[in-house]
Amino acid sequence: MTEQQQVSDDGVMTKIGQAMMLLHGGDREEARNRFGLLWQQIGPEGDPLHRCTLAHYMADAQDDPDTELAWDLRALSAAEGLAEERTAEHGSAVALRALYPSLHLNLAADYVKLRRPDAARVHLDRARAASDHLDDDGYGNGVRAAIERLELRLRAE
Repeated sequence: MTEQQQVSDDGVMTKIGQAMMLLHGGDREEARNRFGLLWQQIGPEGDPLHRCTLAHYMADAQDDPDTELAWDLRALSAAEGLAEERTAEHGSAVALRALYPSLHLNLAADYVKLRRPDAARVHLDRARAASDHLDDDGYGNGVRAAIERLELRLRAE
């Protein structure tokens, strides 16, 4: 990776982080606007890690469940498109594997919202299987707990 590519990568991730702060601060509309501009800049052939990260958070900024599902599917598709060597360039192969449980959990939750329990169960099973890659820390424990909560919800329905 050239120095220019590294600076570009850092700039994109910084912008994603700034929009995430807006989202977590409650300004969903501005976060969506910024994520949308970044998505246009990255483009469909852009860095899969950037597309995955951006789509993952763009989904969280949506009010419509169908639109949220579309963004979560884009995030998973981009994650699956990442080659191991590209992930290694970012130094984030482990981080990507740890993201899969969350990606599948989000899809399961989307399908629950859309009253598609069979599809939800498929992704919940995938989230659980991928959770072996999670560390025993706050993030990992939080994702595992969310998997369990969604499982209980699906059983109750």
